[in-house]
Amino acid sequence: MIKFYYNLAPNPTKVALCLEEMGLPYELVPVDTRKGEQHAPALLAINPNAKVPAIVDGDATVFDSNAILLYLAEKTGQFAPGKSAAERGAALSWMMFVASGIGPYSGQAVHFRNVAPEPKEYAVNRYTFEARRHWNILDARLASRPFMLGDDYSVVDMAVWGWSRLVPFVLGPDALGQMPNLKRHLDAINARPAAQRALALKDKHAFKAEMDEAARLAMFPHLAQKVA
Repeated sequence: MIKFYYNLAPNPTKVALCLEEMGLPYELVPVDTRKGEQHAPALLAINPNAKVPAIVDGDATVFDSNAILLYLAEKTGQFAPGKSAAERGAALSWMMFVASGIGPYSGQAVHFRNVAPEPKEYAVNRYTFEARRHWNILDARLASRPFMLGDDYSVVDMAVWGWSRLVPFVLGPDALGQMPNLKRHLDAINARPAAQRALALKDKHAFKAEMDEAARLAMFPHLAQKVA
């Protein structure tokens, strides 16, 4: 059985969707980042980057959410892109676009708006602009096709969904209304039973809710370092 190290953040949630869509049995291993559990030696042995998600599947250990999606698609043959060079090229390109653009810029936009100390106006403007630019690219992509790779739902769509649920939090409550194609895509995946089961995992474990000083230092250890 797959061991799935998770919490309620966007990247673990898209892996939860993938596991549920594929009907794979898995054991949940909650990792409470506000308690600093990501820094435990046992988890560092699985993911040296001290993050979730990660999975252990027999002899295989995989970390990074998009790597996990691709691994599971190859393992099962489910929700995988086509095998032609053109189809594989598109799938890898959009998966990396989510991994290197959507996730980091969206995450940093939220971080600088809600966590970073002043002065932060430049950083907020920079990351919000880039997050919006990346999301607009996805909205344009979805204008001419129901799913990211065409007519077929795939792990690329799962990668997008993990973050698109949080666009109002990243860009503001009206943002999805300005991206109708992305909203249609989000609504279609939200309606899937597997998505509803993935979101219901929030009821399986009570994660720490308070963002107190201990949580801030566990999640943002650079705050404990003094600048010379």
